[in-house]
Amino acid sequence: MNEEMTPDYMTGTPNTVCADARRQFSRIGLMFLIGTVLIYGVQFGASGIANAINPDLLSSTSYALLIVMIPMYVIAMPVMALLIKRIPAVTLPKKHMTFGQWLIAFLMCYGAMYVSNYTGLVLTQLISILKGSPVTNTMLEVATSSNLWVNLFIMVLCAPVAEELIFRKLLIDRLVQYGEGVAVLFSGLMFGLFHGNLNQFVYAFVLGLCFGFIYVKTGNIRYTIGLHMLVNFLGSVLGVAILKWLGDDFLSIASDPAGMMSYMTGNFGKLIVYFIYIFLLLGVAIAGIILFIVNLKKIRFLPGMNTIPKGKRFSTTVLNVGMALYMIVWIVIIIVQLLQ
Repeated sequence: MNEEMTPDYMTGTPNTVCADARRQFSRIGLMFLIGTVLIYGVQFGASGIANAINPDLLSSTSYALLIVMIPMYVIAMPVMALLIKRIPAVTLPKKHMTFGQWLIAFLMCYGAMYVSNYTGLVLTQLISILKGSPVTNTMLEVATSSNLWVNLFIMVLCAPVAEELIFRKLLIDRLVQYGEGVAVLFSGLMFGLFHGNLNQFVYAFVLGLCFGFIYVKTGNIRYTIGLHMLVNFLGSVLGVAILKWLGDDFLSIASDPAGMMSYMTGNFGKLIVYFIYIFLLLGVAIAGIILFIVNLKKIRFLPGMNTIPKGKRFSTTVLNVGMALYMIVWIVIIIVQLLQ
């Protein structure tokens, strides 16, 4: 049964708070680790069943994406949510957010994501140079090779709802008693690791921090679900639709001046639309970055009712069985992906 905490829940001496917090973080880490195993289990199981029925199904990116993702959202993540809900939680008070505030939040989130995405790309490029071969951008490959309606269904409808409920509402509600900053940090960190590759980790971590801050201040998950949907739509649907419209060979010739000149001869109108789209996104990102800088001093995290003493925060929150295992597993997955 889910147990709602009252404001004086688990109050006590610093040693008691640390011991109770360590158990709480360990339980959360273990539930998220079990969820990870469930996700991989149902995905491998669904792939095996599909391969046994008709091997050609997995040769289509769209079908393969549906085959592995639908069982994750229908089976694994609901079970994961039920396991997490067994851990005691705090109910955050709900606060209203106007459309104007939500729009400003979107601009700031997009600006932060824009910078962090390029940071991730630079890091992966440096690793590519060091290892002597390119790091595969699996997400880009999947998004550009699958059907746009499949992208819309999986990445704009399913993913934001499931991920916001688990990594914002369920996770933050169980950590906010130790302070808003702690809850937001782990929401971003665990969300970033969950993506399983370095480039996505960087921008998902930053977006997770942004979404987590909005959730702790509003207590309303619908705001971050909407933000998540819009961000994913711009990248995984609209952006991919424009790239497909430009043609399959566009990305391969984009860095080749001679090839680009040849492409421009018959596709000048398409390139105009593409650059308008790029400059619009750049304008949104710049506006977001400026708003972020202007509002940075206003970002404040309230302390929790059970504050973990300084000097014991890392050992309490990370150096416990559950959380350490969750992080180690996903770090190994990210390293393996980089070395492939």
